[in-house]
Amino acid sequence: MKQIRLSRHFLPALSALLLTALLAGCASAPAPSASTQPSAPVITQPPQVQPGMGPVSSADTQGDYRLDAAYHLYNKNSGRIFQGVMPHFLYAIGVLELQVDSRGNLLALNWMRAPEHAPEVIAEIERTVRKAAPFPAPVRIGAASYIETWLWDASGNFQLHTLSEGQGPRGQMRRPIPQNPNTVRLVSAPPAQ
Repeated sequence: MKQIRLSRHFLPALSALLLTALLAGCASAPAPSASTQPSAPVITQPPQVQPGMGPVSSADTQGDYRLDAAYHLYNKNSGRIFQGVMPHFLYAIGVLELQVDSRGNLLALNWMRAPEHAPEVIAEIERTVRKAAPFPAPVRIGAASYIETWLWDASGNFQLHTLSEGQGPRGQMRRPIPQNPNTVRLVSAPPAQ
């Protein structure tokens, strides 16, 4: 067997050649010159539109949120709120559960007691609730599920039990209605000055 001997003269040259090849592989690409064409513009996707968010409610409990939501419904329907004490005999009474997500968007309506003798009232209450969305966003409690009782007069006007002035002889005030029905009253907000 014949061995190939490398002379001492070739080893330094071979080492220099390997080192040069190694360094050439690590070198970065040359910087683009002014004569190169500009790259194509970067196309970004438009942000996805998220559902609307209602005014922020800082209610800490479901009960406080129920009050915020009742004021919200009154503000959205100020011309349809029955003024004063409601009569002893109402046209319809409905009990409705509303489920709202953390942004105030309506998730579900569940009738606990529907006024089945007045299907037009059922449809009108559902339409009124959907039209009032988004509701105040329950940011502190995450999501809200509450029950509201609708007291419906034959005139088509209503009160919510949460803000009701009660029932009895006309003209007798039991609970004052908010002075400015166009303002959302948030339960845990500081009082207006």
